[in-house]
Amino acid sequence: MVVGTTPEMQSSRKVQPHPDYPSEEGRYLRGNDFSPVAVVVILNTDEDKIPPEIEAIVRAGVESGAALSGTVQTPNIGFEKITWNIVGNPNIRYLVLTGPESEGHRTGEALKALFANGIDERGRIIGTDAPFPTLYNVPRKVVNRFLDQVTLVDCQFQDIPTLRAAIRACYQETPTEFRGQLLGDPGAYPAEPIGGKLTWKVTQPWAVPKDEREAAAKERALALIEQLRLRNARRRPENDDDPETA
Repeated sequence: MVVGTTPEMQSSRKVQPHPDYPSEEGRYLRGNDFSPVAVVVILNTDEDKIPPEIEAIVRAGVESGAALSGTVQTPNIGFEKITWNIVGNPNIRYLVLTGPESEGHRTGEALKALFANGIDERGRIIGTDAPFPTLYNVPRKVVNRFLDQVTLVDCQFQDIPTLRAAIRACYQETPTEFRGQLLGDPGAYPAEPIGGKLTWKVTQPWAVPKDEREAAAKERALALIEQLRLRNARRRPENDDDPETA
């Protein structure tokens, strides 16, 4: 059953999302724009091999009243898309994490670390062992807005009834206890919605050096490759490019 909006929810406590919301495409369903909650389900398979049980969790999220419910696979570009979509809708005040863990990406661990510790000056999520957990394509002020706007509700590894109960708790006018947290709808975040998309400065985060030591090593390697290229060019006979002498 979809939880609908009431006149009170659509009054001064709620606002219209940004015209471009949700600005980023992805594997999600759109539900009630005035909902205080979004659902993110960890995907631990290839994009074209999403199992039925993951699809069922996504559907349960939006059917239970979530503004957005979808999957995330990576703790970099995946998180960046979530960030842009949520800051476009100030009504979203909770992000419910559910589903399994991705052993390769450690996405759930990275998301929890993002909310617990934030990012460093390079945009890297602090306190996670996930590979490449860096938000290159989102300005720091937008990341900070995202973290200030929403609270993480950890339902990872839990079943669908627990997910539904989490969403119901987020809707309550009077804060109610849920798995050690007090949840309730505080109304829209008191700032304008932010519209924007990924700048796509980095589309392959795994190719970016993690620190200055790796950056220096990469520069040395590139310099060596260039030296070898120039040396081979100088040694190459002038008539190598002549088709009659090839």
